[in-house]
Amino acid sequence: MTDFSGTTAVVTGGAQGIGRAIADRLAADGADVIVGDLRDPGDLGERQRWVELDVSSEASARALAAAVGDSLDVLVNNAGIMFEASIAEQTVEQWDLAMAVNLRGPWLMTKAVLPQLQAAGGGAVVNIGSIEGIGSNPLHTAYSASKGGVHGLTAAMAVDLGPLGIRCNAVAPGWIDTALNRDYLDRLPNRDQALAELAVLHPVGHIGDPADVAATVAFLASPDARFVSGQVVVVDGARTVKLSLPPSLAPDA
Repeated sequence: MTDFSGTTAVVTGGAQGIGRAIADRLAADGADVIVGDLRDPGDLGERQRWVELDVSSEASARALAAAVGDSLDVLVNNAGIMFEASIAEQTVEQWDLAMAVNLRGPWLMTKAVLPQLQAAGGGAVVNIGSIEGIGSNPLHTAYSASKGGVHGLTAAMAVDLGPLGIRCNAVAPGWIDTALNRDYLDRLPNRDQALAELAVLHPVGHIGDPADVAATVAFLASPDARFVSGQVVVVDGARTVKLSLPPSLAPDA
């Protein structure tokens, strides 16, 4: 575990899921964590506090920045949304909302807290992208486009902010066992079969846990990653590097 004692971190979308795991990990490692979210988590630890945040709003981002204080060491841009819609059925409003939350949000938040990151002598920004910024599932045009944008934004931020002493990286999670994904599986009539098939997609033999993403974020935010910037670290159990084979050519056929 990394020692984040004496540091301050902001985690957007930290009320649940991956964001909550990140907030809990950084707090457990000694950081004072501000959870920025539209919803009140309600049961935060003693090193954590909630600030209401709409990442798509510049005014809201500035208000959170004002609540941070004089300096900030770590910003984790985790807040995001996803929906399923075909191109034919998708509305402009849906598209714009996905871009506003998933892509404009990280840019707005980084811009808002830039003075505090500089005041800390240079900090770390970690954006949460997705393997769907690399590939795509069906009906996810807006989500995939926004996450691909997050990956590009991360590279550009690393170039522009590096001279200020600020490192910028992204984490691209695969299938993670969040409450949202569990609810989705629970609604399926063949839940157990679906879960087993998901595990088979991953060479490591299982799906991921939010703590897996949080551990990667903690590393990228730490001094141990002082020479790592502009990278997209894929956390997916090797799913995206496994080439598909027809059933007749599978090793166990």
